[in-house]
Amino acid sequence: MDSPILFGLFEHIPLDHTAERAVYLQLADAMLILIKQGTLRAGQKLPGSRDIARLLHINRITVQKAIEELVIQGWLESLIGKGTFVSTHMKDYEPVKPDKHLSAPAHQNAGFTIKPIHYLHSVPDIPFPELHLDDGYPDPALAPLKELYRAYRNQLTRSGLYNKFGCYGNPAGTPWYRQTMSEYLNTTRGLHTTAQNILSVRGTLMGINLVCNALIEPGDIVVTGVPGYSRMEQNIRHAGAQHIGISVDEYGMVTDELKNICKKHRVRMVYVTPHHHYPTTVSLRLDRRMELLRLANEYGFIILEDDYDFDFHYKHRPLLPLASADQHGMVIYCGSFSKSFSPAFRMGYLVAAENVIEHLSKVRVMQDRQGDHILDNAVADIIHDGTITRYLRRTLPVYERRRDLFCSLLQQQLKDRVQFNIPEGGMSVWTVFDKRIDLHELAKKAYQKGLLLSDGDLHGHRPHHNNGIRIGFASSTEDQLTRSVHILKTLTK
Repeated sequence: MDSPILFGLFEHIPLDHTAERAVYLQLADAMLILIKQGTLRAGQKLPGSRDIARLLHINRITVQKAIEELVIQGWLESLIGKGTFVSTHMKDYEPVKPDKHLSAPAHQNAGFTIKPIHYLHSVPDIPFPELHLDDGYPDPALAPLKELYRAYRNQLTRSGLYNKFGCYGNPAGTPWYRQTMSEYLNTTRGLHTTAQNILSVRGTLMGINLVCNALIEPGDIVVTGVPGYSRMEQNIRHAGAQHIGISVDEYGMVTDELKNICKKHRVRMVYVTPHHHYPTTVSLRLDRRMELLRLANEYGFIILEDDYDFDFHYKHRPLLPLASADQHGMVIYCGSFSKSFSPAFRMGYLVAAENVIEHLSKVRVMQDRQGDHILDNAVADIIHDGTITRYLRRTLPVYERRRDLFCSLLQQQLKDRVQFNIPEGGMSVWTVFDKRIDLHELAKKAYQKGLLLSDGDLHGHRPHHNNGIRIGFASSTEDQLTRSVHILKTLTK
């Protein structure tokens, strides 16, 4: 005879017939909780499916499906002619004490410890208001999104589907993308590459992380200019390397300081953004460029050149990258279409000596088997048909007008409250605020008024912190720039 106690257990199982989760799965979940709590013990016989169905006022088939689900999982076992029992294997299972969180749909905290990494910070997930003076992003409204969509769609309808979708490809990228990128970079940036010198990555940051994982060991010394790119510095520390910061002035990284460091220490890598230093936007002067290459050849360190906005220079033709003058394979060149199109599209590339690309490809497999080869080929298509060139030619004067307007507004409306130089290129203005202005409070109040603005923490490098922030102008219309600066004016009186 079945125990009336068991009948009572099943009688009070709550079932919601309006919920998205099927009723039989709700019943299976409830029975599983009883087993895990030890209320139903190993070898214990369950009431018959007819009885359970009667107690819960549901169809017997529903009960049978719930039991079958737990039998498949191994929690129950059905014996022909005898009934259904809690699996005898459960005798070694340690019952879990009843916990109000036991049936919660998701865990907030893991049961194991996590060592905090104090230099890593969460990316804030906040609504973006209409007005935004960001870190220097492009305007997606100007990007050739229709052409990219068409090229992507064409990739899906062309032949060779197995090679595209049925198997993995080269982690360095597709042959078409690598060959097209090689020709494009040779033409536009004066590089000397073949397809074997190209590796596709999902944006500049992935390229940086890959280089640090593959080529930096604990204890290595990596040098950057300060203030600099905090994400790069986080990658250096995460690799267990020692970070040394050197000064950046109006002519870029001070190479004399680097030379003195090289005389005392074995430097493994120097990270540099020579075209427009991040965050101050200054260009590395020609003599310092040549000195940096000379020091790399003499002391054997890697130059990681992050050329995040090569295509946007207003005063004259862009300065050619360090990689174009590299005769000894010391430079790893990193670029991205994300800064040309939109940050939402993760499209970047690394350029280096063939054996470096081969090594990076092997390491890349451990974190990302390969990139989006369909997107890579689509990008190659719009490079090959001239879409990219036409897009850059069309948008450059638009961004230049926005830069001129924004700098004029800063000069007219903020006057002695800010100091800045009109950048020769790029999509942002390095703006130093009066010391009496608290950037955290300014950013907080600006957001309350519908304007997104950096609080300066991203570029804070004490003792180099000078109350400065990068203020992007390219992604805003002229009307939005006017309204944004007016908000800053009202908040800094």
